[in-house]
Amino acid sequence: MRVDVITLFPEFIAQSAGLGVVGRAQEKSLFSLHGWNPRDYAEGNYRRVDDRPFGGGPGMVMLIEPLQACLDAVRMADPAPAPVIYLSPQGRPLTQSRVRELAALPRMILLCGRYEGIDERFLASQVDEEISLGDYVLSGGELGAAVIIDAVARLQEGALNDAESAAQDSFEGELGLLDCPHYSQPAQHALGEVPEVLRSGNHAAIARWRRQQSLLRTWQRRPELLDEARLSKADRQLLEQARQGLQGTPTP
Repeated sequence: MRVDVITLFPEFIAQSAGLGVVGRAQEKSLFSLHGWNPRDYAEGNYRRVDDRPFGGGPGMVMLIEPLQACLDAVRMADPAPAPVIYLSPQGRPLTQSRVRELAALPRMILLCGRYEGIDERFLASQVDEEISLGDYVLSGGELGAAVIIDAVARLQEGALNDAESAAQDSFEGELGLLDCPHYSQPAQHALGEVPEVLRSGNHAAIARWRRQQSLLRTWQRRPELLDEARLSKADRQLLEQARQGLQGTPTP
């Protein structure tokens, strides 16, 4: 997969994507990342990429011409079709299901705004989709781009040491449940003990416990996900047993 990022800070994107899973995916040639600075395509001695907004008001607006020239160069760099995705608080919230769809693409172009935003005419004519990380505002789109890059890179085949790691993540699977709790050594610690079932060696019992904990955690922390899920009879029984086990303790 190839990802091109249009940003005033390509060094930030390169640095953040050079670590961990994303860095290893690039080393394995499973994923390639290319940063493009619209300032390199601006004209004049000052290479301006922004100006004051029509109608007055605070802040600056990114200009059409340097962005268009930059985008044209990005498109010419590779013949593969690529949607242009603008990182914006006004976009559709990013979900794991959308991440999976993006990860299956051969290429995508991420557009990072700054200042008060980008000239609306450019967005209306050149952007295919707007994506938001949540209902809050950041200084620019670079952090959002870094999140998408990490999320899609780890889903590339061979990026993770164990393919099951991604399959067991939160929001994965047919119901999109939260992940179950995880434990490591030592089995006994001042902060508590590892549940006995995880030390039993009984794989069927462990799988059942993990499923039950996943259902319980989703009910406790993100109950709206269960409202949208079609739980099987077995899952409903597991959840009810877990909820009964919480009687006498505070519930959310």
